[in-house]
Amino acid sequence: MSLRERSPGGAVEAGEDAAAALAEPDDPERCLSLLPWDRFSAWLHCVCVVGFDLELGQAVEVIYPPHSKLTDKEKTNICYLSFPDSNSGCLGDTQFCFRFRRSPGRKVSLCCFLDQLDRDLPVYLKKDPAYYYGYVYFRQVRDKSLKRGYFQKSLVLISKLPYVHLFRTMLKQIAPEYFEKSEAFLEAVCSDVDRWPSPIPGKILHLPIMGVIMKLRIPTYRDKPGTTPIVQNMHQADAQISMALPTVHEVDLFRCFCPVFFHIQMLWELVLLGEPLVVMAPSPSESSETVLALVSCISPLKYCSDFRPYFTIHDSEFKEYTTRTQAPPSVILGVTNPFFAKTLQHWPHIIRIGDIKLPGEVPKQVKVKKLKNLKTLDSKPGVYTSYKPYLNKDEEIVKQLQKGVQQKRPTEAQSVILRRYFLELTESFIIPLERYVASLMPLQKCISPWKSPPQLRQFSQDDFMKTLEKAGPQLTSGLKGDWIGLYRHFLKSPNFDGWFRSRQKEMTQKLEALHLEALCNENLVFWSQKHSEVETVDLVLKLKNKLLQADREQLPVKSDTLKKLRAHINDIILALPDDLQDILLKTGTT
Repeated sequence: MSLRERSPGGAVEAGEDAAAALAEPDDPERCLSLLPWDRFSAWLHCVCVVGFDLELGQAVEVIYPPHSKLTDKEKTNICYLSFPDSNSGCLGDTQFCFRFRRSPGRKVSLCCFLDQLDRDLPVYLKKDPAYYYGYVYFRQVRDKSLKRGYFQKSLVLISKLPYVHLFRTMLKQIAPEYFEKSEAFLEAVCSDVDRWPSPIPGKILHLPIMGVIMKLRIPTYRDKPGTTPIVQNMHQADAQISMALPTVHEVDLFRCFCPVFFHIQMLWELVLLGEPLVVMAPSPSESSETVLALVSCISPLKYCSDFRPYFTIHDSEFKEYTTRTQAPPSVILGVTNPFFAKTLQHWPHIIRIGDIKLPGEVPKQVKVKKLKNLKTLDSKPGVYTSYKPYLNKDEEIVKQLQKGVQQKRPTEAQSVILRRYFLELTESFIIPLERYVASLMPLQKCISPWKSPPQLRQFSQDDFMKTLEKAGPQLTSGLKGDWIGLYRHFLKSPNFDGWFRSRQKEMTQKLEALHLEALCNENLVFWSQKHSEVETVDLVLKLKNKLLQADREQLPVKSDTLKKLRAHINDIILALPDDLQDILLKTGTT
């Protein structure tokens, strides 16, 4: 069983004429007529400009396109999350990102179209319909002509897509010019985005933005974990050149973990187990990048709890997440306000980081500190926790990274080493679970066309634990420690629940697909001739429901199988009396 998310359905191909309605079913852009702003909506929900008003405080000055809808609660969240806390002292230009809950009940016009694209993504890049990301470019410069003495403004991209690197690169291109040219420039930017191709995984995409072309590839679930197909730069002869983005979503892992890299293995365990974690940082840039690095360290597993790259005291979930009347929730928060040092004192695991700089010398070994020693945000950088890791420390990775610092190895190369380390650790942990869950699948010989598809066998923690002696992580990892204890803890976590639900759904759909194939291989016309009209009509209705289910749930069925089933249905109907034929041909679609 692969670690990658195996989505049903074939590869998604882009159509030449995106406005052509209902052509090839495998081509998402041909499945509907795209209206103005539909292409824009596939990438962004809207673009906001947030400014500072002496009387009102932070306020949304512009929302573009003008028809974009945001609730008052969403606008309030965007206002406060788009500015660094006053103590951050961010002079000049600052980039960071945040994540906030969407207000429930909003309809999405492109829902089916975007879901189709979502199926081909790796599980960790799939959209969470309950959240928006905000990508911020904040400028604060002295301006004596203003009463406050400073020009303060943020350009913010609101999107459902977790493509941090793409939108960061885009903002670097457009924000400085926007602050000079203002609203007409913003309109031109949005018009450019509305001409972008759809965000189709696996394709090389060319995204023009104000005279520059960004060339990139969105990963697919078929990609081998840990590999990134290289997007080559275009020829310099092209006047519009551009930049090839090596990734759409990854952050600089080594730079983020550098302040605490002696504890990376313990942090991996805490993220894997969905433990409550706070990152206390001097600015939103550091807090957001560190939270994103933590979430990505268990890839290709999806982090299934909430995470907030930048969280403020004004956030709509502030009371929910800081209450002392119940245990801290499974969430990772990135904060910069000193107030949190007191408010979140009761949280079990706190990472305190200073300014993130690439070390010119080898960082010193820093011991894990006790929580009682964390009084303020001025406390020394380090990890404050009483957590005892289940696994013995891997000294090799620390030596390898230290050697890289001594030899002045580029940070990109250090990040590749670190990402590969996390990937191998996660794979060693999850492969025994994959192997056991695969054994819960009924054998193909148990599938009968005349009975409902068989059920998956129940997951048994005891049975799984018994498999670890001969087929545990020791087959792929040399790390010693209490692997059994780590698994027991993981099986109670939100990450296990999310992973297992995904596997259950996938295997149930596979059983439904095998059941459909078994039906197609039967001589259904011959069967109908041996049975009464009532039984035959019942069969036709059930087969039509199967077809609708295959389409609705995007079952992993070959198109030939579906064509064959439609032909069977038509042949059965045509063998019936005329009055029944008329009724059945009008019922559903064949």
